[in-house]
Amino acid sequence: MVLLPAERFITTIIAALAVLDAALLFWKGISVDIRGYTVLLAFGLLAIGIGQFYRRARPVEGIALAATAAGLYILFTLVGSVFNYLLLPLRFAPIDGFLAAIDARLGYDWAGFVTWFSQYPVLGAMLRAVYLTSMAQLLLTILVLGFSRRRRMLHEFLLTGTIGALVAVMFWSFFPSFGPSALYALPGSVQENVSLVVGPAYGMELLRLAEQGTSYLTPKSVLGLIAFPSFHTVMACMSVWYLGRVRFIGLPIVALNIVMVPAILVQGGHHLIDLAGGMATFALALVLARIALEQCERTNTRASLSVRTFVNS
Repeated sequence: MVLLPAERFITTIIAALAVLDAALLFWKGISVDIRGYTVLLAFGLLAIGIGQFYRRARPVEGIALAATAAGLYILFTLVGSVFNYLLLPLRFAPIDGFLAAIDARLGYDWAGFVTWFSQYPVLGAMLRAVYLTSMAQLLLTILVLGFSRRRRMLHEFLLTGTIGALVAVMFWSFFPSFGPSALYALPGSVQENVSLVVGPAYGMELLRLAEQGTSYLTPKSVLGLIAFPSFHTVMACMSVWYLGRVRFIGLPIVALNIVMVPAILVQGGHHLIDLAGGMATFALALVLARIALEQCERTNTRASLSVRTFVNS
């Protein structure tokens, strides 16, 4: 298998998380939907296999970069989501009360915000549709950067997402939060007019998981656990940062993610301060990704020079 430096680094992270997942699953005695996760694993490995074919057997750099990145993205999402669930039940008290107090000082009221949108069901439906584009936007970024052979940008993008997710999960493990949907009830009429992705019922399930954990893991029912920092905000920042200057699609992506802001608040059931946390997480992850990418490439260069020196000696 021929992997580029950043791809090897991300593969190492995936492997380490997979080993940790396996150990925690065994230790906690949690059952797994083997068929469901095998399908995801197969998709990830298939994409990497396609990338290897177009890197070695029939070299086409754009396809190789895009396919390999897509495969790594799938595999990291798989092991990362499992790891997040294995941190349940919580060992530390949620900080939602503290976050809600900050929101109140900023003049933000989630229940009131959602209630206002309930007067305009079309707007609520639009926000739902926009909110659900997050993963598709990341895949689009991979395809655009890969097929256009922007290798360094693609690998920086992958590292930013990987590091950002790890930062979010580790922060959440010590300072957990589930968002205002777990704190506030909404009138039935409001919930009827705004079909929420993350509503009070979702919030109650998060609280149950926080207290009891889970005895069975399946990709069919995985919930987003983290409120602060908002990882949907991290993903929106990534899309804008890496696609915002791309010809023809840059402006639509920026416009889409401007609308993503109220979508995250309403449909994602987030505190306002969660978005600030997401932006800070993105900024930190971007800096760390650039450092990691530089180190990966420097290490690879030194290794190549050592091999050449050995061969020529």
